[in-house]
Amino acid sequence: MNKKFWATTFTLSGAIMGAGILGLPFVFAKSGFLSGLFWLILLGTIMIFLNLTLGEITLRTKGIHQLPGYAEKYLGKWGKGAMFFAVIFGVYSALLAYLVGEGESISNILPGNINPIFLGIIFWGIMTFLLQRGISQLKKIEIYGVGIIILIILGMFIQFFPQIQVENFATINSENFAFPFGVILFALLGFTSIPELRQEIKGQEKLLKKAILFGTLIPITLYIIFVSIFIGILGNEINEIATLSFGPIITILGIFTMLTSYFVLSFSLKDTFKYDLKLKRKSEMFFTSGIPLIFYILVSNFKLISFTRILGIGGTISGGFTAILILLIHRKSKKSRRNKHHPEINISTNLKIIILLSIIFLTGIILEFVN
Repeated sequence: MNKKFWATTFTLSGAIMGAGILGLPFVFAKSGFLSGLFWLILLGTIMIFLNLTLGEITLRTKGIHQLPGYAEKYLGKWGKGAMFFAVIFGVYSALLAYLVGEGESISNILPGNINPIFLGIIFWGIMTFLLQRGISQLKKIEIYGVGIIILIILGMFIQFFPQIQVENFATINSENFAFPFGVILFALLGFTSIPELRQEIKGQEKLLKKAILFGTLIPITLYIIFVSIFIGILGNEINEIATLSFGPIITILGIFTMLTSYFVLSFSLKDTFKYDLKLKRKSEMFFTSGIPLIFYILVSNFKLISFTRILGIGGTISGGFTAILILLIHRKSKKSRRNKHHPEINISTNLKIIILLSIIFLTGIILEFVN
C-alpha cells in the first residue's frame, strides 16, 4: 500500500474527525460510558457499510459528481433536491460547529482575553485561502493533520493512563440512553469526501475498499481512546467542547481535528456547487465560504444554539436523510445497464436492510428533538 493509498485513507479520516470528536466525551458523560460505547460501535458499523456502499456507487458511475449529482442521475430531480438539502444542511452545520469550536479553542490557548468570534473569523480567512489552492493542498493537509491527531491522542493516552479510574466506565444512564445518538452520528459522517477519494486514488481503484475501511476505522478507534481518557479521569465533569476541560496543550488536538475536516468539507461543498449546480466561480465561493461565515457571526453574537446541539441536529438530519438516499441510489445503480458491472467494491443490499436502517435513522431524528 503506497502513498496514494494513505493520502486517500487520511482524506476520509480527516473529513470524519472534526468538531464531533470534541462533543463525544460530554454526551458519553451524560448517557453513561457503556451507553455511548454501544451507540459508537453500532453506528460505526453502519457507517462502514454505508461508506463502502457509496464507494461502490462512485466506481460504477462515469463522470465526476458529488452526492446531489448521483441522486439526480439515479433518482431524478426529487432525489437531487432531497440530497442537496441533506448535504447542505450537514455541511453548513459542520462548518458552523468548526468555526464555533476553533474560535473558543484558539481563544483558550492564547494569552489575553481575545474575542473568540474574532479568532473564528481569522481561522475562516485562512481556510478560505487554502481552499483556493486545490487538491494537492488537500492531500498535504490530510496527511500531516491526521498524523498529528493520532500522535496527540496516543500521547494523551500514555501520559494520562495512570490517572484513569476504571470505575468511571461502568455507567449507564437509562434516562439519557439515546442522548449521544446525534453527536456520535455527526462525528462519523464523511459521505461528502468519498467522491474525492475516487478522484485521489484514480488508477489504483482496487485499493479504494481498503482506504474506505481504514479511513473509517481510524476515527472509530481514536474516538474510543479519546473518550476513555476524558471519562476515565474527569468522570461527568466535562465541558461541551471537551478539550477545554484539559487545558491549553490538549486544546491543540481540537484545533487540528477541526482544521483538517473544515478544509475537506469545504472542498467537497465547492465541488457540489461547481459540478452539480454549475455555479460561476464568484457564486461558488460565496456559497462555500460566505454563508458559513454569516451563520457563524449570527449564532455567536446572539448565542442562538449550543455547540453539541449544532452537532446533534446536524448529525441526525443530514446523516439520516443522506444515508437513506445513498441506499436508494445504490439499488438503482446496480440495476443500470450502462454502469460498470464488476466494480472494485461490490456491496449487497436488499429492501429489508434499507427499511431497517431507515427506521434507525428516522428514530434518531425524532429522539434528537425529543431529548
